[in-house]
Order: sequence, then structure tokens, then C-alpha cells
Amino acid sequence: MASGSDRNPIIIGGLPSQVPDFDPEETQEWLDSLDAAVDERGRERARYLMLRLIERAREKRVAVPEMRSTDYVNTIPTRAEPFFPGNEEIERRILNATRWNAAVMVSRAQRPGIGVGGHIATFASSASLYDVGFNHFFRGKDEGDGGDQVFFQGHASPGIYARAYMLDRLSEQNLDAFRQEKSKAPYGLSSYPHPRLMPDFWEFPTVSMGLGPIGAIYQARMNRYMHARGIADTSKSHVWAFLGDGEMDEPESLGQLTIAAREGLDNLTFVVNCNLQRLDGPVRGNGKVIQELESVFRGAGWNVIKLIWDRTWDPLLAQDRDGTLVNKMNTTPDGQFQTYATESGAYIRDHFFGDDQRLRAMVEGMTDDQILHLGRGGHDHRKIYAAFKAAVEHTGQPTVILAKTVKGWTLGPNFEGRNATHQMKKLTVDDLKRFRDRLHLPIADKELESGAPPYYHPGRDSEEIQYMHDRRKGLGGYVPTRVVRAQPLPLPDDKTYASVKKGSGQQSIATTMAFVRLLKDLMRDKEIGKRFVLIAPDEYRTFGMDSFFPSAKIYNPLGQQYESVDRELLLAYKESPTGQMLHDGISEAGCTASLIAAGSAYATHGEPLIPVYVFYSMFGFQRTGDQFWQMADQLARGFVLGATAGRTTLTGEGLQHADGHSQLLASTNPGCVAYDPAFGFEIAHIVKDGLRRMYGPDSEDVFYYLTVYNEPIQHPAEPENVDVEGILKGVYRFSEGTSGSIPAQILASGVAVPWAVEAQRILAEEWNVRADVWSATSWNELRREAVEVERHNLLHPEEEQRVPYVTRKFSGAQGPFVAVSDWMRSVPDQIARWVPGPYQSLGADGFGFADTRGAARRFFHIDAQSVVLAVLTELAKQGKVDRSALKQAIDRYQLLDVASADPGAAGGDA
Repeated sequence: MASGSDRNPIIIGGLPSQVPDFDPEETQEWLDSLDAAVDERGRERARYLMLRLIERAREKRVAVPEMRSTDYVNTIPTRAEPFFPGNEEIERRILNATRWNAAVMVSRAQRPGIGVGGHIATFASSASLYDVGFNHFFRGKDEGDGGDQVFFQGHASPGIYARAYMLDRLSEQNLDAFRQEKSKAPYGLSSYPHPRLMPDFWEFPTVSMGLGPIGAIYQARMNRYMHARGIADTSKSHVWAFLGDGEMDEPESLGQLTIAAREGLDNLTFVVNCNLQRLDGPVRGNGKVIQELESVFRGAGWNVIKLIWDRTWDPLLAQDRDGTLVNKMNTTPDGQFQTYATESGAYIRDHFFGDDQRLRAMVEGMTDDQILHLGRGGHDHRKIYAAFKAAVEHTGQPTVILAKTVKGWTLGPNFEGRNATHQMKKLTVDDLKRFRDRLHLPIADKELESGAPPYYHPGRDSEEIQYMHDRRKGLGGYVPTRVVRAQPLPLPDDKTYASVKKGSGQQSIATTMAFVRLLKDLMRDKEIGKRFVLIAPDEYRTFGMDSFFPSAKIYNPLGQQYESVDRELLLAYKESPTGQMLHDGISEAGCTASLIAAGSAYATHGEPLIPVYVFYSMFGFQRTGDQFWQMADQLARGFVLGATAGRTTLTGEGLQHADGHSQLLASTNPGCVAYDPAFGFEIAHIVKDGLRRMYGPDSEDVFYYLTVYNEPIQHPAEPENVDVEGILKGVYRFSEGTSGSIPAQILASGVAVPWAVEAQRILAEEWNVRADVWSATSWNELRREAVEVERHNLLHPEEEQRVPYVTRKFSGAQGPFVAVSDWMRSVPDQIARWVPGPYQSLGADGFGFADTRGAARRFFHIDAQSVVLAVLTELAKQGKVDRSALKQAIDRYQLLDVASADPGAAGGDA
């Protein structure tokens, strides 16, 4: 692809089929030339000529169809390889020491009495790929910018630790504390890249396979977004993602390739370690995964560099005039190549070269040992350097490097290419001796025969270590390193929140719209307004956010090169290279990746962004829960809005849209602060406190989840002397009962608070019950605080025992307590054990369905009349009302007849 406006053509590599032939004679001359080449020089020569013509056509920017797959050879021919600027001998010694220490670290972690294990083989296959990156490409952060962002393959972490040990970034004590984070604190090393566990070392959590690739794509895009909007100069930053070929089967790995091509993200390089093996066996035993991936990436618009053979194959390929060798490479399946990695040179001679006289002749002068060591390109520093250099210099497209390796490379015959190698964690004494000899390390037999095998360090003043430090100094510092340079943001004053605190007057609006109104005021703030990043999966209009289109605009690096169909409307769709809104299409996974990249920009680039991701609540924690865990692990911050929340509130959509459990799922994420607000003034205080906690002077590594609804209600103005502490901690008394003589308490959250208020009225007018209504803004936070109190009391029995906030809050309230929400009962049941009195909950347990709101709530028995019955039932248990009242209430309100319910408010998308 070309750069500039041609980077995003309407037809990619197309060839018109209906164009008339204006010069048939010239056409025939070309066809005759091709026929002559075939007849006189053979099909292989004609094929070569055609490929050269296609190559020249692309150079001249002539549109010809893309070739989805090329021969099973290196993309960069030997003649085109650049000068290698490093000292290959020193780099080989460095790599050998790193390989040894990585394997020994895992082996020592498997010693008796510990047995925490680890993975050896993944790094063994990819070690050379990383080494070239560390020595020549990965930029650090010492220049004050974000450097490069490197997404390390999770199972390769032992090798990254081993290299850090060589550089004195980690000690031997650290290596011996691998996977022993608490018992060996503060020296413990996490099993995989986990920024939350090692916040000064790792930047990106990647071991949940598939999330690394999509995260890298959206990180590269976020870099461009920040640069385009003038927030940070990311022009030097390059994003590297190291991935496994088996990992590419994860939908997230390949699902968003086209956005990288569409936006011309030439600041992004995937390096796929194609060792041809999954965890249990071959990736494509009967096929060729490199060829398959080449077709996928080329079809998606990526630049593809295949790195298959090392330099030992160059003389053989130079002899292959008739293409016999290349044909053999093309037709040999991966499963057989895996077998060749485990067999002898004689076996390879007989089975790979032996079935064709021309192939046998090529290797007649080679010994079996030489044939055995015909290697794979992913282990050749010069070939790797050529591929990496070509990738970073390519413009207009993202690049993928498909590097062929051997899993367990150099670990010996018991490991290399074996199906079980991923699970093998321990090296025997014989394995260690063979491994040492292969790496040429000066370690005596007696050191391997007694006790744990030793680590190897050539000495701080050695040539190797000085070389490593010099290379990292030249590239701007050590990698991986996580640095937080961001300063606290100046927070908006109270006037920003005043409008939404006034309520909605006579107008009925949903809590979604209340939040959007507040967001609009926040984005007007001169200090932090530009830092808001709006994210939605193709549903801004659903959430009433189309009002942002004219002012904030939708980010598109190419701008808007068409006339919008609604251009004359006030809320016209508007794209811009400096747009503030990310419109990520129908992809919650893509949106969440944008959220994570924006939410961690304070650390990645030292510039805080405030992402606001709004989505159908059913498609958040349920669909992308793994990414929300990734967000917490990456210490990302921001606001997550589960809109159209509730099991019964989104009328008509039915089962797959009816969310009655995301609050429960959110409670499982320790980094998530979840709220279920009922009114605009509650939202105002929650958002204000969220900005303080995430972006203020004492910032915390949390993110906020708010569930908001699409049911229009009248929002009251903020009460005088409102209980702000209660709003933030999770519960406050919203409406005190004023009539009736029998006390009771009703707890409700979100859209259920108006039902509770209606139940309060009915109880007072018809049953002489004086019920207080409490708005439970966060069942989750109440439980989290209570659990922490219990934990403290358990471990400090000698101290005065603490009392949970929820218990203290209800200490003067006379029960019973009835809780109701548009969630399943498990959500309010979280606080049951700490409520000081009889506790009953109502909830929307079961599958959702399409109907009116009133009918759905009657079916689940969570409407106002059902709350009345629940309160009376609890009072009857205490003998405060006669049990006959229960049947009277059921009959009076027709609670057994779903059709009898008031349909309730209709519509209200936002």
C-alpha cells in the first residue's frame, strides 16, 4: 500500500474485468512472449518472470491482484540483506548465557518442596528474535517519551527475566523467587507479564492468549490518536507484539487485523514465532501454518515478511535453478518438519532430499551433521535483523514477520520439537550437560551433579555485559520498564456538576442521558476536557451521544472524504483526523482494547487520558470480561458505562440483551469500582470522586463501572445536606417514611429506586407501614468494605473489633429489610450477612425475555406491588401484621397475573 490518501483505497489490489481491449495486437504480443518463455525455458522460468513483473507493477503503482501466498522461502533474498551492525560473536555469547539462565531458573523452580514450575521451550524457540530486538531495535524511555511498546509473549517471560539478571536489573535472589511472589517477597517474580504484580518492570499483560495481538493493534492506533490530537509526540514509538503461531487461532488474534491496515499503522509489527507447535502438538500437522497466516495477513492488507530458512540454506537455494528444492519446501507439511527437528541428519537426507535425484545431488558433498544443522530463520541473527529492519522501515502498512523456529531449540533431544515440550519443566543432569556443551559455557560437571544447577554470569566487567549495557544506552534505556511520569490533573470545580445536580424538573430522562449531560459539561472544562476519550461500539446514537458528533467529532486519520448523508442535520455524522471520539464499529473487544490503551496512557506516554466507554451492559463484563481483567492488570483507569442495564428495563430486546448480572461479574474484578446509581446527583458525586481517585494527587489503580438505564424518569434535585459519604460508600437514606406506624426498610438500586418509593407510598396509605427507602448505590463496594473489616478482625483479635459500614449505617433502622433491584438476587444478597435484622431480597433471576417493562417486573415480582408484598411478608413473620394480609395483597394487586401489570414507560433508548 502507498502512503497518504492512497493508503486506504476503495478497491484493494483489484483488477477490472469489464475493461475493453483497445489494442488486441499488443495484448497478443505479451501473451506470445509468455508462451515462448514457457516453451523455451520451462514453467518455473515463466513463473519467475511473472512474479518479477507483478513486483515491478506494484513498484509502479499499477493495480494488480494481491498474491495471497508466496513460496516457502524467505521474503528477503540474500542479496537484499542489509549490513549487520552488531558483533555477532558477542551477541551469540550473550544469548547462550541468557538461554542457560532462563532454563535453569525454571528448573530450579521445580525443585522438591517448591514445584511451581514454569515454561522453558517457548523462550528457547524465540530467544534469537528477542535478542536482536533488545540489541538493535527496542527503544527505551530514557529520552522522556514512551519509547517502544513491546508486547512480550507470556510464556517467554523466563528469558526476559534472565536477560534482566545479566544486566543487574534482577538478582540471583529474584530468579530463585520465580513464581513465589508472596513467600519470597519482595524478591518474587510473577509467572508471566503482570504490571499489577511488577509495576516497575512489565508494561503489558499478555499471557491470556489473543489479548496481546488485539492490544498491540489498538496501542499502535492509540499512539497515532494521541499524536494527531497533540497530546503526546508518539512519532518515534513502535509497537512490537511477539506471538505464537498456535495463539493465532484465538479469534482476538486475527479479528481486528483490518483496522491496522485500514489506518496504515506502519508503527506496528507482529512477530509470530512459528515453531509449528501448540501446547500439545502441531499447529497444522497436515498443513502449513506460515502459508495460511501469510494469506490471512496479506488479505487483511498487511505487509508480510517470511523468515523461514537460516543462512546455511543459501547455497542450496542458489543451486535450485529448476525449483525442485522450493517445491519440496512448499509441499512438505508442518508435521513432517516437526519430525525433521527431532531426527538425525541421515534421516533428513533420506526423507527430505532422498526422493528426488536432483535434491540428493545438492547435498552429496554435505555430511549428515551439516544436513542436521540446516537451520530455521528465526534462529539466525543476520536474517532476523534484516526482517526487523525491513519492518520498521516499511511505510503505509503494518508488518507481520512469520519466523520459523524450533520449540525447545538448543535444549537437547529430549526437548527440541517434542509434543510434550511445553509441559516439560525440569532438566536432568544429562540434559544440563548437553545443554551446557551446546552453549559452550564454562560450567564444571561437578556444579551440575550436586544440588541445583548454577546460574551463569560472565562478570560485570566482561565484554558481553558491557556490550549489553552499551546497546541499551544507545537505544534509550532498559526494556521492559514501566515508568509513571504523569502529573495529577487539575480537577473540575463544583460548578461543573451543578447542572446535573438540579435534577430534570418536569422532564423525564434516563440515567444514561443524565450521565451524557454531565459528560458534556466535563468536556467543556478547559483543563481536562481534551483528555476525555469517548468510545462506543457503533451505538453513540442509542446512548444519546450523537450530540457530540459536531463538536468532538469521530477520529479517522483520513478525515471524511465523502459527503455525509445527514450533513445538513444539526447532529450530522462528522469524522476528523483530530476527532475525539473512537467509533470502533461492532466490536466490543476492539472498544475494550481502545479503553485499555487510553486508560494506561498515563504510564505508557506520561499523558493521562480519561476514557469513557459506553456499551450495552449485557455485552461488557459478559462478553469481554477477560479484557476487563487485562485492564485491571495493566493498571488502566477510566469510566466504563454499562448502558441499557437491567433485566427488565430494556423492553422488547429479549434474552440476549437483558442484563441482570453484570454487577455480579464486576464484583469479581478487584480493580473495578462498581456503582448502580439511580439519579443524576448520585452520578455527579460518583464521577467527581472517580476523577479524584484515578487522576488526583493520590491516584489509585482502579477503574469505574457505572450501570445506567434507558428508562425515562423524573430526576429529583439533590437533597439538602445529601449524604455524600453514603453515596460513595454504597448506601444512604433517600426517603424517610413519614406516615404509618409499623417500621420497615426498603433498599433499592438504580432503576428500582422509584419502585421502592412507590412501594413506600402504598405501604403507608394502605397498610399502615412506615418504610424508609435507601438508595444502594453500590452493593459491591458495601460488601468489599465489609469483607476487609472481617479480614482485619480475624487477624487482629487483640484490637477493638471493627464494624462494617453497612452495619453501622443501619444500626438505628428498625427492620425488616427488603432489597430490590433489576439484578438477580445474588447482587443485593452480597450484603445480607452484615445487615442488622431480617433481610429479604427480590431479583430478576432467570433468563430475560421481550415484553413490556411492567409485565417483566410483575413476572419476576420486583415491581412496587411485589415489594409491598415482600415487606408485609417479613412483617408477618415478626407478628407485626396478620398473615391474612398477604393473600389480600396478592389478590388486590393481581400479583399472579402478569397481564394485569401497568405496562409502564415505553421507549427511551437513552
